[in-house]
Amino acid sequence: MKVLVAVKRVIDYNVKARVKADNSDVDLANVKMALNPFCEIAIEEAVRLKEAGTADEVVVVSVGSKSCDEQIRTALALGCDRGIRIDTPDSPDSLSVAKLLAKVVEQETPGLVVLGKQAIDSDNNQTGQMLAALLNRPQGTFASAVKISEDKVQVTREIDGGLQTVELAMPAIVTTDLRLNEPRYASLPNIMKAKRKPLTVITPDELGVTVGSNISLLRVDPPAERQAGVKVSSVDELVEKLRNEAKVI
Repeated sequence: MKVLVAVKRVIDYNVKARVKADNSDVDLANVKMALNPFCEIAIEEAVRLKEAGTADEVVVVSVGSKSCDEQIRTALALGCDRGIRIDTPDSPDSLSVAKLLAKVVEQETPGLVVLGKQAIDSDNNQTGQMLAALLNRPQGTFASAVKISEDKVQVTREIDGGLQTVELAMPAIVTTDLRLNEPRYASLPNIMKAKRKPLTVITPDELGVTVGSNISLLRVDPPAERQAGVKVSSVDELVEKLRNEAKVI
């Protein structure tokens, strides 16, 4: 079985994002970029399936410019076998990404497609569901456990009321949640080996997809700064401030 993993290049989650002076977008100048954390979980799950003998090959795909090659190479160092980059100059919307991935899935015919449930930059949580709809394949979202048995995959999902387990006929689409696994670190030997693994670059035109966006970014503002807290000397003073200043009682 072949597993296809879709990944995205985002601002490193340890970096504090800055807004451009004109509030037009997030400032990416001289900012450390990394794999989306949910995509790392998807990679780890696919590699574990290969190590368990369930999968024969793990293919990683990303949509973006040449800068995405760094993240694809990271995925290869983590255990993926080969990479594909769909060359797009700008960040397309979720539907365009899903259409591009759908064409790659049709070419690669994987038994399982694994994606992070969302990217930490846009937080859309749309691509996996759109991909499943375009391919007319069963989907298991927010996976906290994945178990494959013959031509079925059982996905335990985190929902508001607890856990829900669904059984999907393969080929299927799965999106990963935080508690699915703990991603590994890439070792230096594997980083060196990843440089020799194949990475294919294709264009949207080769896939027959027109890339665009139906979303317009109007303005980006940083979160409001929090006021410093104060210490109170007694319960009476605390109650008075809650009643008259905070107005919560």
